[in-house]
Amino acid sequence: MLLAWLGMAPLALAQNDDPAEADPIAQLAQADKDLKQIQASLDDGDTLDTLKTLSDRALAVQRDAKAARDALDPQLKQVEGRLAQLGEVPEGATEARDIAQQRKAMTQQRADIASAIARANLLADNAKQLSADIEKMRVTQFSEELARKVNSPLSPSLWRQFATHVPADIHRLVLLYRQGENTARKAIAEHGWGAPLTGLVLALVMFFPLRLWLRALGRRYAASERAPDGRLRRSGLAVWLLAVGTLLPGFAAVVLVASLDSIGAIPPRLQQLALHFQVATFVAAFITALSACLLVPKRPSWRLLALDDSAAWRLRKYAWGAAGLTFIGILLVEINRASRTSEITTVAVDGLVAITYMGLIIAILVSLARLHRRQAAEAAAKLEAQDSDGKAKADGKAKGVPRRSGWIVLARVAGHVVVAAAVIATLLGYLNFALFVAQQLVWGAVVLLAASLLLKFADDLATTALSPSSRVGQSIVLTTGLSEARIEQAGVLLSAVLRIGVILLAVLALAVPFGNLNAFYGGLDTLSGGLKIGETTLKPSSVVYALLVFLVVWAVMQAFQRWLTETYLPKTELDAGARNSISTVTRYLGIIAAVLWGLTALGIGFEKLALVVSALSVGIGFGLQAITQNFVSGLILLAERPVKIGDWVKLGDQEGDIKRISVRSTEIQVGDKSTLIVPNSELITKTIRNMTMGNAQGRIQIQFSVPLSTDVAAVRQILLDAYAAHVAVLADPAPSVFIDSIANGQIAINSFAYVSGPRAVYGVRSDLYFNMLQSFAAAGIALSSPTDIHLVRDP
Repeated sequence: MLLAWLGMAPLALAQNDDPAEADPIAQLAQADKDLKQIQASLDDGDTLDTLKTLSDRALAVQRDAKAARDALDPQLKQVEGRLAQLGEVPEGATEARDIAQQRKAMTQQRADIASAIARANLLADNAKQLSADIEKMRVTQFSEELARKVNSPLSPSLWRQFATHVPADIHRLVLLYRQGENTARKAIAEHGWGAPLTGLVLALVMFFPLRLWLRALGRRYAASERAPDGRLRRSGLAVWLLAVGTLLPGFAAVVLVASLDSIGAIPPRLQQLALHFQVATFVAAFITALSACLLVPKRPSWRLLALDDSAAWRLRKYAWGAAGLTFIGILLVEINRASRTSEITTVAVDGLVAITYMGLIIAILVSLARLHRRQAAEAAAKLEAQDSDGKAKADGKAKGVPRRSGWIVLARVAGHVVVAAAVIATLLGYLNFALFVAQQLVWGAVVLLAASLLLKFADDLATTALSPSSRVGQSIVLTTGLSEARIEQAGVLLSAVLRIGVILLAVLALAVPFGNLNAFYGGLDTLSGGLKIGETTLKPSSVVYALLVFLVVWAVMQAFQRWLTETYLPKTELDAGARNSISTVTRYLGIIAAVLWGLTALGIGFEKLALVVSALSVGIGFGLQAITQNFVSGLILLAERPVKIGDWVKLGDQEGDIKRISVRSTEIQVGDKSTLIVPNSELITKTIRNMTMGNAQGRIQIQFSVPLSTDVAAVRQILLDAYAAHVAVLADPAPSVFIDSIANGQIAINSFAYVSGPRAVYGVRSDLYFNMLQSFAAAGIALSSPTDIHLVRDP
């Protein structure tokens, strides 16, 4: 990731060196002039570096043109507003002379600004097209260089030519060295040794004591009780060691070069060499620090890779070799360019570097193969020991033999194939291709290892920071009232976002060597300019600001709703249903307010929202009719409250208690504890029976029959005594007993009593049945039973 940043740094510095002109018209003229110069210089672009510089300049022209257009847009709107204030001249009317002159001047000014904006748009499009054409030329030239064939390193003619050009190339190197030495001597003689010695001392302090102290500080913190528990302790320490091991050596090189450059000790011919020295230091330090934090040879318990100690030490040495070879390779390329050595010398040096890379990569692959064989042998020995102890062989295989990932096998096979292809290309004379493949293998391995470390760290950081047991998670729970499950979900989502960002950076870093990234940067500039929809421009900054506004307003409304529900409403005389209605309406009003406020922050006014709503009304009328009907019905239920939470209702053949009322549906808990979800429109458009509305009393009805010879006065008294003895039966209205009918030798008795509510009817009636039957049995009163007649035919 740091290497990708280093690749972007020169472009950013180049952009900062060219401040925007104060006058947009002058800025447009300068941009037009620069574009013509780029087109004129395109014929001389014979190297990749020259084409990259021209592409950078073309994109700079595009940015300047867009900046001038953005600066002219407000001026055009201002002039149009002033013209609108003047209004149209009525027919047959004559304007005052000063007003007519002012109108003419503003009309001409509007035309000039509109013409300049059109020029800016055309200039930006031309610059963008020119940059794309240069990119195509770079890709073509890059492909030709990779496919260029020279004499094979096994060919004696190559080394004879190299020996012929060596004296002249050595002479060029000596001249370059003397030029640098003379410039440094003159600068030191004029300014003294103060700045160079100070820079050297600071570089040494940063490279040795400060770097070692910060590494030890990170280890002590990771081993202390203050460090977070879990995987973040290890991955966080690895990232800390990576940052310290990369930045301090790199900044030490920057300080050293800056101290020499401050007194003019670096000649212009060596400026690029000094810059590449800094980049090479950062790259080499990054490779060594990455290997140190992943392998950790001295502390196996902190190791993030599944390696033994011997393999870790061996791979650590190879990482040092890769870092040194990368450092030397970057400097050799720039030294050859600065000293203008012969082409045959450049080819020979590239061949030696490519062969060295191949040897290093082959050694790494061999070490990994030995590691796997050693692990397999140890697993087999463990399996044999388990078999000798009488354990099941199948179980031992399942536990002892490590399974290799298919991706690892594929990577090893691909690595061997690519290395073999690079070796063959080197022997055939395709040195540029072999060197490129070797460098990309090392570069790809470094990027993938760094990405894997950052993926682990991003996941550990997000899930730990937004854990319900962490300080941040507890603060969010206390301030927002969110559940612990929601906090964990937020941690998982944040981890996914961070991991996607790491993957995108890794892909970008892998794509760096294959071409110029100016097109990617141009796309970012276009994206930062915003997406224009109608008269509204959606910019990333505006979207982020609108999202923040939405979250802030939503959090405030959530806090207000929680205060209303938990603090204020319980102290009122409202019942639970009314409190729920107020809380629910407040919640939805808060969501609506947050959405409207966020859209306003995005630049979408209420008049535009009205147009959107009117456009959606047709779709709502057809496709969302049922949802809209339920939503409106829910608002009616919350406002009129024909039913409320806690009511016992009967809807068709279903009955139960209302547990929740939302704007779309109502939840009813039936007798078997299951939940019946009823659309709100059903409660509004159909007939329902509310058993508990208006504090209704419950009525108990007991019916039975007795024979005609029964003492009905005794029956009546037993019933009244049973009603009076039960504490749940109300005295007012008083219980009553009636003779319903006399027929077929039986007397039908019907009695009524009242309890406090419908929910008590079932239990009280059961108690009364028990008492009544016991009293009838004690009094010798028999109840009538249905007549059972059996017809039997004589056989």
